[in-house]
Amino acid sequence: SYGSALHVALPQPLRAGQLLTLEIDYEAGEGPGVCWLAPEQTAGRQKPYMYTQGQAVLNRSFFPGFDTPSVKCTYSATVKVPEGFTAVMSATSWEKQEDNTFVFKMSQPIPSYLIALAVGDIVSADVGPRSRVWAEPCLIEAAKKEYDGVIEEFLAVGEKLFGPYVWGRYDILFMPPSFPFGGMENPCLTFVTPCLLAGDRSLVDVIIHEISHSWFGNLVTNATWGEFWLNEGFTMYAQRRISTEVYGSAYTCLEAATGRALLRQHMDNTGEDHPLNKLRVVIEPGFSLFLGVNPDDTYNETPYEKGYCFVSYLAHLVGDQSKFDAFLQAYVNQFKFQSITADDALGFFLEYFPELKEKGVDSIPGFEFDRWLNTPGWPPYLPDLSPGEQLMKPADELAELWAADSLNTEAIEAVDITAWRTYQLVYFLDQVLQKSPLPEGNVERLSKMYPKISEAQNAELRLRWCQIVLKNNLEAEYSKVKDFLHSQGKQKYTLPLYRAMWGGSESARALAMETFSATAPQLHVNVQNYVKKILGLE
Repeated sequence: SYGSALHVALPQPLRAGQLLTLEIDYEAGEGPGVCWLAPEQTAGRQKPYMYTQGQAVLNRSFFPGFDTPSVKCTYSATVKVPEGFTAVMSATSWEKQEDNTFVFKMSQPIPSYLIALAVGDIVSADVGPRSRVWAEPCLIEAAKKEYDGVIEEFLAVGEKLFGPYVWGRYDILFMPPSFPFGGMENPCLTFVTPCLLAGDRSLVDVIIHEISHSWFGNLVTNATWGEFWLNEGFTMYAQRRISTEVYGSAYTCLEAATGRALLRQHMDNTGEDHPLNKLRVVIEPGFSLFLGVNPDDTYNETPYEKGYCFVSYLAHLVGDQSKFDAFLQAYVNQFKFQSITADDALGFFLEYFPELKEKGVDSIPGFEFDRWLNTPGWPPYLPDLSPGEQLMKPADELAELWAADSLNTEAIEAVDITAWRTYQLVYFLDQVLQKSPLPEGNVERLSKMYPKISEAQNAELRLRWCQIVLKNNLEAEYSKVKDFLHSQGKQKYTLPLYRAMWGGSESARALAMETFSATAPQLHVNVQNYVKKILGLE
């Protein structure tokens, strides 16, 4: 699944720094990095679609190249597509020529995994001075409505915090429903799941995450996939900095608490001392941190949330937010367009703050940088999320009320959840799920009382409601699980529901089999394989 090396014999030896042109004639299309969708896997269901997904090591099946994040280059491409189709790429310039040929150039050096192409029946609409949304015609209105004006606000805050946005445009491509990820931060053109079109702008934090990659990941890149936390931990930190500026610290802390709960869940599932639960992962040849290479290993919260805790710990050592913000800007400036190791990043941190280096902050017992990187387990330091408590406390109390043997209807009715924002509801549902199965009859009543939750169209709420339905074996609402799995194929939503069904009653298992046989053709091949594994169909 890794492909094989292409060895090229040169006619005569070259000297260092000499320029050469190498032309390789090749054909591609069947590999794991190139996804071909039948019309029924798209939103419009009329025309086929194709897209590439390079991260981590899949672009080698799309074009021959140095497929490692340690090498960066510019690229250009000429793409000819059939009549009625449009091609888009992660490039700084895009030009349509006659006979349906598109010409792309990326003028900034990027690692191979960020080169991306999509071809389909897609149209665009402007949503800001340097942003447009791309989508199938049936989704374009919803996309424009959801994102009009918001992207520029996030970009401007990002620039204020982390320095200039160097990629020119920031466009978003809403992918077909079978796209397995929340987002993929391809430069100039982020690919995102259509699940983000919640209709109420409640899931825009995913876009803030992808925008944050414009500095952390795309501009300063991990040199090896074993130190993926350099991309994701810094990006989570940056995302929450932008979110704090835009939405305030209470809401951001609540979102971070949801992230912490996912890390807890992940570590409970794998065991804390699992080798994947450290920030520096030794990648054996033949093993990758990512999808598609070794399906045994699934998506993992550690580089994201434990990485976020480590970056937060560095900020805590500095003790002054504006000083740490200035450091982040200097870090981006120091390493822009380069690929670095954790040692480079931490070495720069200590050089930038000589007084901390003097104090030996890299070896405080229990919090050693080496321990952060090389010891699996729960983060030694957790950032303070108490500003979120004003939003968490009412949610905790309400969940307690619903878990009681005899319901205190009066107390429940006194709590008005109509003004609660998505993450407050998500947090509430996470608490209800932890307390499930609830006493007899409580879930049915909860469902009736809060149609805002049980009838939600928001994917994050639907996921949790489906998990609650399964944990409480509420057969009357099994159809909601089925509908949700029919409507999208995002890995983060699909796998937990199949795990819950397979761990549930006979009828839940039957639901899993029935749903999978109906939806398998519309799922990404990696997600299909993961589900087969869960259902023991391998």
